[in-house]
Amino acid sequence: MFTTDIGVDLGTANTLVCVKGKGIIMREPSVVAYDIRNDVVRAVGQEAKDMIGRTPGSIVAVRPLKNGVIANFDVTAAMLKRFVKIALKGSFFNRVRMVICIPSGVTEVESRAVWDAAKQAGATEIDLVEEPMAAAVGAGLPVWEATGNMIVDIGGGTSEVAVISLGDIVTAQSIRVAGDDLDEAIINYIRKKHNLLIGERTAEQIKIEIGSAKPYEDETSIEIKGRNQVDGLPKNIIISSEEVRNAMADTINQIIDIIRLTLEKTPPELSADIIDRGITLTGGGALLRGLAELIAEETGMPVTVAANPIDCVVLGTAKRLEANSGFENYVFRRGKHFR
Repeated sequence: MFTTDIGVDLGTANTLVCVKGKGIIMREPSVVAYDIRNDVVRAVGQEAKDMIGRTPGSIVAVRPLKNGVIANFDVTAAMLKRFVKIALKGSFFNRVRMVICIPSGVTEVESRAVWDAAKQAGATEIDLVEEPMAAAVGAGLPVWEATGNMIVDIGGGTSEVAVISLGDIVTAQSIRVAGDDLDEAIINYIRKKHNLLIGERTAEQIKIEIGSAKPYEDETSIEIKGRNQVDGLPKNIIISSEEVRNAMADTINQIIDIIRLTLEKTPPELSADIIDRGITLTGGGALLRGLAELIAEETGMPVTVAANPIDCVVLGTAKRLEANSGFENYVFRRGKHFR
């Protein structure tokens, strides 16, 4: 009664926050800018992301999560604390109940770090839920039924694949290859092929504007700017969508391989259900052109992209906060598991 309920999708690329009764209140990049002289946080979210590559020596803009897990504990806790403060704005209550997501493949030490960061941010009661479970509930899949539901959540740092039945995960695979690795593949290709150095933001822009997993109609090119490795001067080049697709191919194949591996480990009865129901894609990576079609070709399964794929994980936490719908049989990780 005197508690604010908050759901958090703590992602490598973006953090989404929802509040019970208010819905999603925040979508911000998981970036923090802080002054290294006195460890004071200058900015978080989009404001901090705009500073990447443009800060003086005394200010550092970093992404405190890498591959879905905490790489810098203090900065992550500071970022969460800032987001919680925004969520509590206008509330009379200071007690916070938090449902926060973790990749399915994390170790106990890594999940403990998330729990500790949430505790340090001010949460009094914390539930940790695996991302594919939250994504499946948020996507509206009937996870509580005795049928197989396959979810593929492609985020910034990890790709999560799981088969869910009767309200819990039957089999799951997690690979630390996802959207960030697609960006890195583009950076490496342009450096090797064109002797041009570009940043993460430029690579992400290229991926969004002309990137694809398969050829598509009206393919185009894009002009990009960077620094020439030969003479160190600024330079413009034109790069085609075909080049970008070839650059990302190996990374995409790794994601498809982990989907195949999960299917191989799925019990036969649930495999039959997946043939009928298909595979559901969530996460920002699901928005890559032609990815659903390519996965369908490679696996022989029907593949659909969830409505609002970027929001599915945080919407799953919202359902946990509202009515526990879909989580009745799920065992959450709590503080007692780490003591």
